[in-house]
Amino acid sequence: MKIEEKIKNKYLYSKKNNIFKFFYFYYQFLKSKFKPRLAYSHWGVDLIITKLLNSKNKGIYIDVGCHHPFLNNHSYLLYKSGWEGINIDIDYNSIDMFNFFRKSDVNIQTAVTDHKGEVDLFFYHNRAAKNTISKEFGSGAKEKKKINSDTLNNIIENSKFKNSKIDFVSIDVEGNEMNVLNGFNLKKYNISFICLAGFMKILSKKFIKKFNGNILNIHPSLLPKYKGLNTHERAIKNKEKYSGCTVHFVDSKLDSGKIILQKKVKLSTKETPSSLQKKILKHEHKLYPKAISKIFANL
Repeated sequence: MKIEEKIKNKYLYSKKNNIFKFFYFYYQFLKSKFKPRLAYSHWGVDLIITKLLNSKNKGIYIDVGCHHPFLNNHSYLLYKSGWEGINIDIDYNSIDMFNFFRKSDVNIQTAVTDHKGEVDLFFYHNRAAKNTISKEFGSGAKEKKKINSDTLNNIIENSKFKNSKIDFVSIDVEGNEMNVLNGFNLKKYNISFICLAGFMKILSKKFIKKFNGNILNIHPSLLPKYKGLNTHERAIKNKEKYSGCTVHFVDSKLDSGKIILQKKVKLSTKETPSSLQKKILKHEHKLYPKAISKIFANL
């Protein structure tokens, strides 16, 4: 193990506060101040959200699997605009940083699922975005731990936002998203529009019916070709000249809802599933925000 990693493991990843952790957080804070950015989320989604909700001077968000207070974070731009909300992560180091940088938010360290109690945490390493309570996604973890769990309903009800309208919810929990949704009364909190990305699960017909016409998904192929999994492998095997990505509405059939936008990508003669995945992913990051803007412009 490198000396840098040993120091981080001993001091930065310690549950106790110490001078090393304080200066590291302060260094991160200064970087965020002197290197301001237009957007902080993965796909510029926060810019779209801010634009769509520009009539609200203040609103409330919930960020499940928040990971970092501003790096690749969907809610930080809203926070800077005067919003507040609840940030939740299984990693106590993440929550330490949120408590340091985002003091007006409610920051909670717990697993979020469909019940209150204890669950297995599949642990890769400290500060790992891959740490998960999903058995499917945790098959390569180096160890397993017990961690407290709760439902999103309980967390909201026990917070200062229990009687508030929730304007925006981000859920990124490495394969456990459906269980989070099962423990969250979306109708009660007026959630009216759902965007899926890398979801890799089939929603129940009951769930789809409840939000009919208000669920979007992005798929890594030019639908209706190559529905389901292993899209890149199949496109290469069939010697396709083009592949791409599609944003579509979700209905009761697999990847069959009405198409909103598509982006065509040319395959090279030496294309591999890995290279094609990276090539298409870049376009997904641009296409999804465009599709969301298009939908809301027509509302």
